[in-house]
Amino acid sequence: MSALKSFFSFLYTQGQTRTNPFSAVTIPKSGRTLPHALSVDQVDRLLTPPAVCSPLLQRNYTMLRLLYSTGLRVSELVNLPLAACNLSSCFVRVIGKGEKERLVPFGIPAKEALESFLQSGRPLILKGKRSNTLFVTSRGKAMTRLRFWQIIKEAARAAGIREKLSPHTLRHSFATHLLTHGADLRSVQLMLGHSDIATTQIYTHVDEERLKSIHKKFHPRG
Repeated sequence: MSALKSFFSFLYTQGQTRTNPFSAVTIPKSGRTLPHALSVDQVDRLLTPPAVCSPLLQRNYTMLRLLYSTGLRVSELVNLPLAACNLSSCFVRVIGKGEKERLVPFGIPAKEALESFLQSGRPLILKGKRSNTLFVTSRGKAMTRLRFWQIIKEAARAAGIREKLSPHTLRHSFATHLLTHGADLRSVQLMLGHSDIATTQIYTHVDEERLKSIHKKFHPRG
């Protein structure tokens, strides 16, 4: 439909036709897809590292833990500067879309993982090299988005999660779980870095679906 509208509009401007038969045709809008979120149990399995971790695996699971704890975008996570992480206050300083700065808190599990990574894993990865990036590769550079996609898929396989996962899945899970446990929409908007609260409101639909399923399951006339 879109191609035909554009084609006849082109023909009309070129004088090849006197009318555009598609000018009054409205293209139907596709429904908005609700974001998929993992259950709390799935997140716990995904974030649990193996008993023996190499420095690179320690880095990977620290990234996963921080991602779920903060809801960062994957581009924000992989490019996070070392100086952006405040361990004493449990905040990370993020420069998001449109060069907008925001402060996002993270919890004790993420803090402990970061402290351990900075003390042991990161120095072993760098091997004497210097880098201003928090999560470095063996070359001392920032990780690519594609590589982190691979990391989250590898972690999902290790956790026995067969669903298709992406870094955004943990971002969705972060927002959904916050709202499920009573966080207000405005606070979630600030932490996600959404410029418009309408973007954040999609997560309320996820929670509405959860509430409807609970009502249907447990209410005698559900």
